[in-house]
Amino acid sequence: MNRLKFTFGIKNIVLLCCLVGSLIKADAQDLTNIKFTAAEAPEWTNLFVRENGWFGGDGIYSIPLNGVESGKPEAKKTLFIFSDSMIGKIKDNKMEPGAKMTHNSVAILKGVKPVKENISFFWKNDAKDSAETVFVPKTPLTGPTDYYWLGDGFVNQEQNNAIYIFGYRVKQVGDGAFGFSEVGNTLIKISQKEEPPFKTFEQKDTPFYLSKGETEKEMGSFGAGIFVNTSKAGAANPDGYVYIYGVKGMAKKLLVARVKPKEFDDYSKWNFWDGATWNPDIKKSEAVTDQVSNELSLSVLPDGRYALVFQQSGMSRTVGMRLGKSPVGPFGPIIKLWDCSDALKEKSYFPYNAKAHPSLSEKGELLISYNVNSFEFFKDLDKDPQLYRPRFIKIKFN
Repeated sequence: MNRLKFTFGIKNIVLLCCLVGSLIKADAQDLTNIKFTAAEAPEWTNLFVRENGWFGGDGIYSIPLNGVESGKPEAKKTLFIFSDSMIGKIKDNKMEPGAKMTHNSVAILKGVKPVKENISFFWKNDAKDSAETVFVPKTPLTGPTDYYWLGDGFVNQEQNNAIYIFGYRVKQVGDGAFGFSEVGNTLIKISQKEEPPFKTFEQKDTPFYLSKGETEKEMGSFGAGIFVNTSKAGAANPDGYVYIYGVKGMAKKLLVARVKPKEFDDYSKWNFWDGATWNPDIKKSEAVTDQVSNELSLSVLPDGRYALVFQQSGMSRTVGMRLGKSPVGPFGPIIKLWDCSDALKEKSYFPYNAKAHPSLSEKGELLISYNVNSFEFFKDLDKDPQLYRPRFIKIKFN
């Protein structure tokens, strides 16, 4: 009798395990529903509230310098990269004379906790000790007035741990908040031995910029997000590729490329998703979804689904997420994670460029940032010098 009870018990356990496995698998196929809670992450937001030196920046990408992009947060150092940045001093909530904007800057955080004493910001200085840009474009295609805004980056463990960062060549074409135009796409490569503010680095033009013209109806560019799907990077289901995401057109269509990390700067080895398979012709790229933002992220959830995080349609008040079955989708409908309205003190303020930071996220969570800017930038910055910086939220999956 005891043997029968034991056998029956074992069968029940096996059946229960199969049932649980089936439910998990079923959930992983659901691209519409997911249980989560969302809350502000003030400890991370406050890390970037500063009054001396760097006090504002456009965009924020995090790059763990140990190359481990997902899994348990354990990097000894994390590199943050910013595009247009404000350098100077704030006193009594007013900018002091001499504050200056540079086109990009960087920071290093020791450890993975938001401790103010552990983060240092870097920029270059001219002969008069005035703040200058870290990365300045000097490639064959660079125009006389071009400057860099920065895309995503990663530590390439198959290339001697060099840091790769996408640089968008940009130039001014007019006044106002949107008086600029992206004119090219560049890859920046920094040796592991280099320390910020990176006096020495390689840079070269890429073919990953789709200019509007006879063959292209809409402008597009790659580098909005990078997903390193390798075992060394801590990927849950590694296939050995680095996935690079691009954004195209006013509808913010999402394009996908992939390449092996050891071949990352061999542009002939890149392939692009054409809707059915991987194609070496960038012009065959097909959008996998839309309404994303020019900065975004893709990461894997504990149940195996992929989380694409972005600011809906680029500049709406919604931090959105689409669930995917693979790095190229298919992707489900937009799931609203957060309403950014509370961060918008004035009608002229707008939020943009939300993305997750998986290497800084605890298990079962996603730390997400979004930026705040203004259509009347310098006027509002004079009244509110702390407006121009990232805000953070934390998503916990139930």
